[in-house]
Parts: sequence; C-alpha cells; structure tokens
Amino acid sequence: MEGATQGVALIVTIVLVIAYLGITTWLTLRYRARTSEDYMVAARSVPAVVIGVLMMSEFIAPKSTVGVAQAAFESGMAASWAVASVAIGFLLFGWVLAKKLYASGEYTISAAIAKKYGRSTQLTVSLIMIYALLLVLVAQYVSGAAVLASTFGLSLTTSSLLIAAISVFYCMIGGQKSTAYVSLMHTLFKMLGVVIVLGVALYMSGGVTPVVEKLPPVYFSWGGTIGPTTIIAWTIASIGAIFSTQYIIQAIASLERPEDVRKACNISALLCLPISIALGLIGVTAKYLFPGIRSLYAFPVFLSHMPPFLAAIVTVSIIASILVAVGSAVLAISALIVRDFYVPWRKPGVETELRMARLLALPIGFLPLLLVFFVPEILHLSFFTRALRLSISVVAIFAFYFPRFGSNLGATVGLIGATVTTTAWYMMGDPFGIDDIYIALITPAIVMLIEWLVWRSAPKRQAVQS
Repeated sequence: MEGATQGVALIVTIVLVIAYLGITTWLTLRYRARTSEDYMVAARSVPAVVIGVLMMSEFIAPKSTVGVAQAAFESGMAASWAVASVAIGFLLFGWVLAKKLYASGEYTISAAIAKKYGRSTQLTVSLIMIYALLLVLVAQYVSGAAVLASTFGLSLTTSSLLIAAISVFYCMIGGQKSTAYVSLMHTLFKMLGVVIVLGVALYMSGGVTPVVEKLPPVYFSWGGTIGPTTIIAWTIASIGAIFSTQYIIQAIASLERPEDVRKACNISALLCLPISIALGLIGVTAKYLFPGIRSLYAFPVFLSHMPPFLAAIVTVSIIASILVAVGSAVLAISALIVRDFYVPWRKPGVETELRMARLLALPIGFLPLLLVFFVPEILHLSFFTRALRLSISVVAIFAFYFPRFGSNLGATVGLIGATVTTTAWYMMGDPFGIDDIYIALITPAIVMLIEWLVWRSAPKRQAVQS
C-alpha cells in the first residue's frame, strides 16, 4: 500500500511540474526580450511591486530555503537571522545606495563604479562578481538537487543537470522582463510551499511546545549555537551583497521611475521576515522529529510525510524558487560579460549583442556543475559568496560617498586583495573563529586608505625635499 501511495504522489508531482513548466514557458515567451535593452533591463518598464518580489525571490532562493532549515537543524532558531538580515539589507539599500545606482544610468555594478575609478577597476569588479555568482549557482544547484533527488529518487548528478538545462532554456528564450513577471508566479508558489511544509511539520510535532520542551534551550535563544559574531557577520554580508550584487542592480535598473526604487526595496524587506521565522521553525522541528537524518534534508524530509497533492505543490514551489534564482544569476553574469567585455571589444550591433547575451546562458548555466559535489554546507558557501560581493560594496560606498579617499589603483588592488584573502580564509575554515566576511569587509578599505595616504603624502615629501 505504501508503494502505491508513493506511486500516486510521484504521478501527481510529475503532472503538476509539467503543467507549471508549461505555464511559465508560455509566460516567458510572451514577455521574451526583443532587444538587448529589453533582455538586460526590461526596457526600464517594470512596476515597483514586481521588482520588489523579484529581488526577494532572488535572495531567498533554494540555497536559503534549504540552507536555513539545515542550519536551524544544526544550530537552532538563530539560523533565521540568515534571512532576517536580508530584510535589514534591503531597507538600508533603499535608503543609502539604490537611488544613486539608478541615477547612474548603468545596469552593471562594475560600470557604475568605473565612473569613479576607471576601466581596470571595472574589469576587476566584473570578474569578482562573475566568480561570486558562479558559486551562487553552485549553491542553488546543490540545494535544488537535494529536493529533486529526495522527491523523484534521482541522483544528485541527474537532478543538477535537469535544473541547469531547464534554467538555461528559460534564460535563452526570455530575459529580464520575462524573469521579473514570471517571478510573481514563482514567489506565490514558493511562499505557499514554505507554509505547507511548516504546517505539516507542526502537525507532526503537535505544535511548537513539544519541540521547545525536547530540544536544548539554546535552540530557541537569539544566538543559538551560531553565536553573535556569526550573526553580525551574516548581517554585514547580507547588506554588502545587496548593495553590490549584479542581479539586484539589474532589477533596480528595470524600474519605471526613480521614486519606485525605495518602494521596491521596502516590499522585498517586508516579504523576507515571515519566511525567516518559518524556515527556522521547519529546521528545529525536523531536528525534533528526525534527529538522525542528514541536516541537508531538514526541509525536504517532510515531503514524504504529506499527502501526494501537497507534496506536489511543495515540489513545484522549490522548482519555482530554483528557476527564478538560477535565471537571475545567469542573466546577471551574461550582462557583465556582454557589457564589460564583449561590447567594448567587438562593438556589435543591437541584434548581435542580444544573440550573444542569449548564447552565453549555455556555458554559464552548465559550468558550475563541475563544483556541485564539493559543497558540504550550503549556507556557509552562500555567505562566502556574499562576502565576496561585500568587498565590492565597500568600494562602491567609497566611490559614491567618499570619492576623495581612493583611486583606480587603490580600488583595483583592494578588490584583488580582498578576493584572495577572503577565499583563502574560507578555504582554511575561518581560522581563530574570525568569519571570512570580516576579512572581505576590512581588506579593500585598508588597502584603499593606505594607498590614499601614500598618494597624499608623496607630494608633501616632494615639496619638502625641493
């Protein structure tokens, strides 16, 4: 009987997934890009509410959904800060930097910074962002594949290949406008999926009270076993990543009017908060009910304990989350390559530029698969990619608010130094308990300040000598 039930669940899931992919494919074709500007920034025609939903979906993706539940399973409700910190980041972004980036008229963070620091800094920013976003794709594939593998009985390899193939297809036929509008449907399913999993988890546990009584008190403290240092680092990284991440800049550039910028950021922040609490509760409840499972499956484990139709909806919600997150990252990398490298080199016509942007989705989408099996902990990788983007934010803040304190050389060397030291620190496992996020924060600032002090004092020394 159990086998028959599983068979029914699988059939229902497959039917719903096919129907969902059919609808979203139709929407993608309907809003597909006709020009390069359409492909990159939706011809600056998207309303604030659509962009607000898109930005939230881009950040609260499978790596966050599965990753926060995994971290909560291991460390308690404090893992919710991983998403709650994103809400803080969006609020600050709307007040501090978003309008300045929109007013710059650029749709890549590298081009906006280049207006202050020049071409070499532009290329450095672009390469670092591409590196970070490729790692973001790795985390998306791992988390999404974990869910598909547990649902359909597929291997992680097959699941990752399917995710890459479907996402690349959407990117090649769509663009920023289709991604923005389809994200409304994706987000509806995503939030519905989280609500269903939380409802099933609390039904199985008999509510929150038994979970609180059984698990150690630290699981429900504000810092958990994660600790305040890591939580502060998460918050800094989330703020920094939002301030500089290419697909966020691209989304902001797609808005109709400058007055919509802050509104879109506020909508994103508001949507993050309930999801953060729900994911934390799912993780600790999984720890209470299934203490022996691998933490990676803290979220998908509930799929096998719910009616077939609900399991199918949750599976569709995760697929929806994967598609919008992977699609946004692929589009962002494509925009950087085309804007910063291909256009200056080849000076193509409009049609050629659009064709290249579409074709680039193929290698961008499949390249991260080479690293999928070397990622043991999703949330840690997720915050490492935010740390890399944080270093770009430091340079962006200098460029827009402290233009006198820095130069092309200082910004370029600071960014390269931050990338090397942050990556090394992450690979060494964050020695001395110092998170790599702090390394990414201080390295570019120190390098730029030292370079500025040397540059400022050089004329004084020459004047004294003469």
